[in-house]
Amino acid sequence: MPIPGFSHSPLATALGALLAQAEALGSDALLAFSPVKLVLFVAWVYGCLYVVKWVGESGLAPVRYLPALRVVSLFVGPLVALALMISESSRAQGQGGPLAQFFRQVSKSFNKALGRDQAEGENEPKLQLFDSLGTDLQEIYGHGQKADKHVLNLTVQMIDNALAQRASDILIDPKDQNAYAIRLRIDGTLRTVREIPADTCRAVINSVKAVSNMDIAERRRPQDGAFTAVKGDTRYSFRVASAGALNGEKLSIRVLNRNADRFTLADAGIPDRQRAVIIEAVNKPSGMVLICGPTGSGKTTTLYSMLNQIDRRTHNVITVEDPIEAHLPNASQLEINPKADITFAKALRSILRQDPDVIVVGEIRDEETAEIALRAAQTGHLVLATIHCDSNATALIRLLDLGVSPILMSTGLNLVMSQRLMRRLCKACRKPAQFSPRIVQKFRQKGIDPSNIYEAGGCDQCGWTGYFGRTAICDILVITDELRAEIAHNEQIANKLRTEGEKSGRSTMRLEAMARVVAGITSLEELKRVVG
Repeated sequence: MPIPGFSHSPLATALGALLAQAEALGSDALLAFSPVKLVLFVAWVYGCLYVVKWVGESGLAPVRYLPALRVVSLFVGPLVALALMISESSRAQGQGGPLAQFFRQVSKSFNKALGRDQAEGENEPKLQLFDSLGTDLQEIYGHGQKADKHVLNLTVQMIDNALAQRASDILIDPKDQNAYAIRLRIDGTLRTVREIPADTCRAVINSVKAVSNMDIAERRRPQDGAFTAVKGDTRYSFRVASAGALNGEKLSIRVLNRNADRFTLADAGIPDRQRAVIIEAVNKPSGMVLICGPTGSGKTTTLYSMLNQIDRRTHNVITVEDPIEAHLPNASQLEINPKADITFAKALRSILRQDPDVIVVGEIRDEETAEIALRAAQTGHLVLATIHCDSNATALIRLLDLGVSPILMSTGLNLVMSQRLMRRLCKACRKPAQFSPRIVQKFRQKGIDPSNIYEAGGCDQCGWTGYFGRTAICDILVITDELRAEIAHNEQIANKLRTEGEKSGRSTMRLEAMARVVAGITSLEELKRVVG
């Protein structure tokens, strides 16, 4: 039945002419052999077979969909590859962006699929991984075999990508029996960057263990190792830890501090008034400066920043660390090794016989280490140390709980400092925070201009998180003569510190955090996350 208005249209005329030509040629002509058709057909089949293999190795497809995608890829492989890359680019874009940005993300996804997540120019140096003896990963694990080439590319790509994104940790965890998740800790928060099939990821884990001088065959017992990486003129150090988990082996890679000799207290975000107090304590010839905070609060970075205030060419600086996280020029650095019976306490005793001016204790863990360090602080040495505690008050309580004498503690300590790290708002995408009229009125009553308060946005520069970098907030307790007397002679000092000291510490930390919010450095949401 003819469609009204269509039978006499140009489109209908063209279709009719094509059908008439096909009938005239016959069906055999449509199937006639042609070299061009054969080449296109072979290329399509080859492309489909390659995509079937690539879908599982690229990490772009969710593992639960792999079986179905492999079947579909047998017939329309190139279309599946294009769809996965577009999906990855859209995910990476977050809320979207200009068309040029979209195509840039597609390009990144294509590079990622080929095992080079960071697009490398012709003259850009490549990342190389080495073990403690300087042997390249290719020689240790690859042996030049084709089957291992993709695994090595994935390993190098994973490390390179983490360095490019300023990650402090790389976590490789089994999600289930079929897949592993690779997560990066960036600015203190974890982000899942990709999922990899279990078989492929086990090979990646083995390659990392091989370059870290760990036993590849041992998958249950915890192991520790280390390796280095070189890219151009820059050298990086990594610490590796493995452990057996429910669905397979998990791996943690810590990116150790870089450029420690360039760390400054100002770069950490410590304000001038607090910085002056810290520098005064560090410039004293003796006494202990104790830094406390939870794991990941930047204690070691602050420790190195304090050491950079000291002229190490005219002072004998000796550090005891577990492990050594960064190289410090003009300082003697000792690493703890329990297997060789080298502990903090034994290392400190040895150091005291080496005429030190400044002693650095990476962490006070037991009574013996605490007493030796405090006695050294009493006898003309400057001691910088860290301890795992939440606040200044709990640091003093911790020393008392370890069995340190109150008199020894009061005479050895000069300054106690607790700190936290808050994420900085990305300057490229931060936006003014919106408040209700009632909240605005409360801010104004307290003398706060709400127009200076910002909230997180999201852009390509910050990975769509709204934050880029971190700043430190500190609570500093100077041990005055009055406080020394109170610590030494007040038997109830521990209870007093638990109540008044902790309350005061939380209040100071909150005020410091609020000062960063009002200055537009961080957000109210980040304040709540860090200090509650």
